[in-house]
Amino acid sequence: PEQAIGAFMTLSQYAENQTMLYETPKEIPVSFQYDSDVLREKYIKEIFPKAKILNEDDSKMLINDYGIDTTHPFPAATEDEAVAIAAKKGYPVVLKIYSPDITHKSDVGGVALNVKDEEMVRASFRNMVKTAAEKRPDAKILGVTVQRMVDTKDAVELILGIKKDPTFGTVMLAGMGGTTAELFKDKRLEFPPLNERLARQMLESLQIYPLLQGYRGAPPKNIDKLVEVFIRMSYLAADYPEIKELDINPLIVSPTDVIALDARIVVDDEVLGKYVKDYSHLILRPYPERLIRTAKLKDGSTVTLRPIKPEDEPLWLELLDSCSKESIYHRFRYDFYYDSHEVASQFCFIDYDREIAIVAEIEEEGKKKIIGVGRLIADPDVEIMEYAILITDAWQKKELGFIITNYCIEIAKSRGIKILVAETTRDNKPMISVFRKLNFKIRFNEDSTVSVRKEITKEEEPVIT
Repeated sequence: PEQAIGAFMTLSQYAENQTMLYETPKEIPVSFQYDSDVLREKYIKEIFPKAKILNEDDSKMLINDYGIDTTHPFPAATEDEAVAIAAKKGYPVVLKIYSPDITHKSDVGGVALNVKDEEMVRASFRNMVKTAAEKRPDAKILGVTVQRMVDTKDAVELILGIKKDPTFGTVMLAGMGGTTAELFKDKRLEFPPLNERLARQMLESLQIYPLLQGYRGAPPKNIDKLVEVFIRMSYLAADYPEIKELDINPLIVSPTDVIALDARIVVDDEVLGKYVKDYSHLILRPYPERLIRTAKLKDGSTVTLRPIKPEDEPLWLELLDSCSKESIYHRFRYDFYYDSHEVASQFCFIDYDREIAIVAEIEEEGKKKIIGVGRLIADPDVEIMEYAILITDAWQKKELGFIITNYCIEIAKSRGIKILVAETTRDNKPMISVFRKLNFKIRFNEDSTVSVRKEITKEEEPVIT
């Protein structure tokens, strides 16, 4: 009986995990003020080759480029330089030992907090350099760094990081931060990339989470901002297979701000400078941002074409609500009952590695709206893809079906797909016309269905009308 109960509890836990995994996340717009390709080139060619373990300044620079607030350390090789920087930045300040060989600065007396005047700067500098040299005689001591002191009143310290696992690839870690992080081992691992729901689940699983909510009269911390930071970190993890380890500790979470006070990046020498297949270091393929583009319809309307995402579930349901029974039948070829989260999640939560759904999105009166979706699903050998499309009635006969289908052909071609297949009904004449324009082979079946097939060649140019 014990084994039976254990098996039942395992199944129960699995069902609970599946339910949590497919909860519809909230839409959190995360924008970046940079060109990711230009940024990657900068770090791969200029920053990462500097050292296997990047200094605090370079580590924070990358984190800051991903929209995560940091304090900025300024190196000082002498007491006088440290005093000058502190005077310029304004007291109080923080001094940290500056050495490429020392990772855990507190272990060697390498952190001085709340340094309030010149006398304290000089004393801290001398004591810090001396103590670090005694405890780590092998380390190269370059001086100290000086940075502003962040008010940590009513704040919680977390650790946030990424690490490469030999089996699972890059994983994310979050937990209790500060000098006691390794002592209490309050942490949670998750696979990047994260959406809002996964990031929030990471936080809620931590023992320290009640402190973030506001414990015993303390003000609640800015959890929404923290969730955004988690998502930004997951983008960073996805973009850089060259990073072996990245630690932010502590990550200060206050009622208003989320700030990284210290950071360290370890570069993966085995990957740096070598060709790496996109996202081969991840178990989950991230949202394909590169597939977002705009298109113009024949009436002059502009639509955004982009891959579907879990956050689109409400918009996807609205799309189907706006379609006639005939349009839904043309798409699914049966009376499709879609009005449930369980059904909708199957169409919005997809594996981008073998499936892609391109939605056409417009904005009306400040509200986003999906007016069409084309879907590609690959066979197990990833050689043949099945295609299906649905356009809301109000936007039919405006060349939207042609535009989505043509774009999906382009995507299939870029993924090395050899054949596209689709089925529709004889009375779906507009879509049959689209398939003809795009050079599909069309076969009319005896059961009133129509099968179409297109062999994709590398030399084939996209059809333009």
